[in-house]
Amino acid sequence: DLCTFALIWVLLPCFRLLSPSLESSNPNLTIPELARALGACSTPGCRAVLGEPPHVPPAPPALSHEQWVLLTQLLHRDAAVLAPDGSTVALGPLLAGIEVGQKRVSGWPFPTFEPPIDPLYAVTITEALGTSFLLARGGDGATLGPGGCWDDVDDPQNYTLLGPPSPIPDAVANGAMDGVLLGAQMAQAPIPLTDLLRGYYGMGNTTEKGRPRSSYRRRDFGVLMGPEKLEQEVEVMLRVLRVLPPTRELLEDVGPEELVAIAHRAARDFTQLYVECPPIVPRCMWGARPYRGTPKALTLPLESVFIHHTFIPSAPCHSFRSCSRAMRSMQRFHQDARGWDDIGYSFVVGSDGYLYQGRGWHWVGAHTKGYNSKGYGVGYVGDFSSTLPDPDTIALVRDQLLPCAVRTGRLHHNYTLRGHRQMGHTDCPGNSLFREIGTWSGFKVSTSLGGISRAWRLGCVVQHEGWMRFVMLMVASSLLCSEDQHRGSWSGGCR
Repeated sequence: DLCTFALIWVLLPCFRLLSPSLESSNPNLTIPELARALGACSTPGCRAVLGEPPHVPPAPPALSHEQWVLLTQLLHRDAAVLAPDGSTVALGPLLAGIEVGQKRVSGWPFPTFEPPIDPLYAVTITEALGTSFLLARGGDGATLGPGGCWDDVDDPQNYTLLGPPSPIPDAVANGAMDGVLLGAQMAQAPIPLTDLLRGYYGMGNTTEKGRPRSSYRRRDFGVLMGPEKLEQEVEVMLRVLRVLPPTRELLEDVGPEELVAIAHRAARDFTQLYVECPPIVPRCMWGARPYRGTPKALTLPLESVFIHHTFIPSAPCHSFRSCSRAMRSMQRFHQDARGWDDIGYSFVVGSDGYLYQGRGWHWVGAHTKGYNSKGYGVGYVGDFSSTLPDPDTIALVRDQLLPCAVRTGRLHHNYTLRGHRQMGHTDCPGNSLFREIGTWSGFKVSTSLGGISRAWRLGCVVQHEGWMRFVMLMVASSLLCSEDQHRGSWSGGCR
């Protein structure tokens, strides 16, 4: 059954079947309007912008009764789908933004408000964002996030949040940003809904032909709507909500200065979390095994970052599926062959536009001998001895992860950045990538004392005990070691 899975690329054939049937039986009803009839975009601000929702039509003849029931369940206001890039997207703000784009291109007369608001931003992000921070102004409750995980990425049925809920979990943030971007595109030129979604999200989650546009949502949203513009739109949306009967009481004791402060905080926090920080795929989404033993907590902020390449896998991964497979392979090797508690890296960098959580922000890794508790280990998937990751993948760490870590208090503001080779006997992170990170802010040029002392010790071994003793030491260093002895490369050995 084409409609049984909460996968956006499986949902598209249902839309293709449904569109002609809706046009023939309900010529004035589009799929985004059908979603609104089923409860999506039912907030006071959305009703004020788009009007009261239409009546739910009878089941179209193109769909079976079972397909219609499943489709209406997927289009209700809390529905979310798994996109091919591994992100989860709430359909409500996505389709509301597309509806605004459709109405704009058709010349539909939007109602006017004082002060004026942009309908596209109002139905996707600004009402939800302003309301979330308005409700939390007493200091209680989450305002943004969390992320979540599906029970099965190949057959997703249930999506579970990873922390206390807020009005804008990650899925709603993704849907809002996508709704803004696709609504703006639709307003420029009409395009069939299925073609619009297919072009944005890609054909499926197995493609290696390049990143889908959805993996650039944070960058593109930030270009279209900077923090100043977002703050301005949240502020005017709150002023409109002040005069709408359903929300008037909510804002009756909010003065002008406090309203401005709420809008500023909302725009700042959303921009920092969803535009300036990179997207990180949680462990449960790439299929991580449980941690073995008891993890050791890091003491934040850390002082260092160590850059690695995985070497094996030697090829960069370009899709959610291939990057997830690489993560499982590395974790399996680290746990089963090396006998460690978990995958060694703090984070792993795919060429699909996403970081993948290894040990994460809070737990000691097994990536850099003698420094696992002092810094984060960040590994690029691939062998970068003679080639570089693509520019977007380089920027994911240089321009997003590192500034985000500093801003959120996880990394010291004057941190040092080093390549793995500076800390031990290894070629990691490859000659090309090492030359590249030498241009990054925070790069530490001098060789570490650990690397110097190790080289000195090996020199003494050669001088006083001969080459045979040196070779024996090198062979011994490649044998199985505990993770706290690990130097950090895929094939690294013991100290």
